[in-house]
Amino acid sequence: MAETVTLSGKTSPGLLASLDPLLREWLPRQRWFAGKGRPVTGFSLVAATELLPADGRLGLFHLLVRAHQPLMLGAEPHPGDCYQLLIGVREALPPRLAPALIGHVDQGSLAGRTVYDALYDSRPAEVLLEALRAQARIGGLRFEREPGQEIRTGLVPRLVTAEQSNSSVVYGDTFILKLLRRVVPGVNPDLELPLALAREGCPRVPAPTAWLRAELAGDSYVLGVLQPFLQGATDGWELALRELAKGEDFGAEARALGRATAEVHAALARALPTVTLGHTQLQLLADGMIERLDVATQAVPALRPYAPALHSAFTALADLASEGRTWTAQRIHGDLHLGQCLRSPAGQWWLIDFEGEPSKPLAERRMPQPPLRDIAGMLRSFDYAAHSAVSQAEGWAEGCRAAYCSGYAEVSGRDPRTDPVLLRAYETDKAIYEVVYEARHRPDWLPVPMAAIERYAASDPH
Repeated sequence: MAETVTLSGKTSPGLLASLDPLLREWLPRQRWFAGKGRPVTGFSLVAATELLPADGRLGLFHLLVRAHQPLMLGAEPHPGDCYQLLIGVREALPPRLAPALIGHVDQGSLAGRTVYDALYDSRPAEVLLEALRAQARIGGLRFEREPGQEIRTGLVPRLVTAEQSNSSVVYGDTFILKLLRRVVPGVNPDLELPLALAREGCPRVPAPTAWLRAELAGDSYVLGVLQPFLQGATDGWELALRELAKGEDFGAEARALGRATAEVHAALARALPTVTLGHTQLQLLADGMIERLDVATQAVPALRPYAPALHSAFTALADLASEGRTWTAQRIHGDLHLGQCLRSPAGQWWLIDFEGEPSKPLAERRMPQPPLRDIAGMLRSFDYAAHSAVSQAEGWAEGCRAAYCSGYAEVSGRDPRTDPVLLRAYETDKAIYEVVYEARHRPDWLPVPMAAIERYAASDPH
């Protein structure tokens, strides 16, 4: 492994200055770039680590770069999102790496060279796995491995091209390395929760084998997690759409998925602290939902006729709180839907991607919450699947919702439907979020959450 240099924007501006004009064009085009719709006005270098010497045939830089953009109207001051980049350096790219091209450098120490997204290239991907195997420390980077876990050599890497908010590399159908693209300092639940579940003996979540962190100026960043690759597993969303297209019932799968969810919730409650939400916390929860409804009705006028009835879902929750009702809160998945679940060929379900909603602050994603929040997310996902199928099956979503809740009750001893006020509040809040998202990004999908809004507005909150 090459000697490492850790740079800063002040002392070594040359590298970033040479990449700046190329990154301004390339970064906003990436699917995982969070600041779409606003121009990039500049960059600052958080850290740079040379993993392969840039003066050789193949160079490799690990960069943490902060992208500066104009603030959205009314937004709080923000230093800019920090992104993890793996930059490969070659004289010229072979045709197989054409999709990875960032650009040709015309200034600085890399002038005349070509730079590209190194995750598309097998040798840089191998470097990362080698470092995890060796538990290397390179500059501020810390490659760490769970005690007793082995990583064998000779595993051929390939980039998963279907990722959205992050990037993943599969190694020989044995491991998958998920590299977080937008990173923040602190304990990341995408490593924290699977580690806690593995140590609790929960079989429903792939146990982390190794991980990559950065230690910089007193801050710790989780950059990536290596886990077993679940060969032959099917994404829950794809499986549901496939069964819908064939006209097959999904009830047995939904029930099994409900059981798996309950097992994960039970293990998280054992592994990590739980709290009781009393009147003050529940009032804050309801107030937050009401505030999001008010903002949404300004953004999407189609919501306005339903606003008073939707409002009642949240005031009903506040009313129960004022009467002394309490709920137990614990660590949960935080962004549960069919796409966050995998089913093995033998029928076993796993839950993956415990990062939570990436748009939410890390501290908020790590807060204990009622498990019904996860359940509401999954129930909304069944609704989406039913409405996105080419041939919609009458009553399909309702059957899945019932089977999922029944499966959950078989393990937990409590059916989510026996808690209708909190469940309705969470489902309504989720559907309001979906309306705003679809109105902004996918107007053709807007009828899906709007149909749910109409149902929730017509239902009794009590």
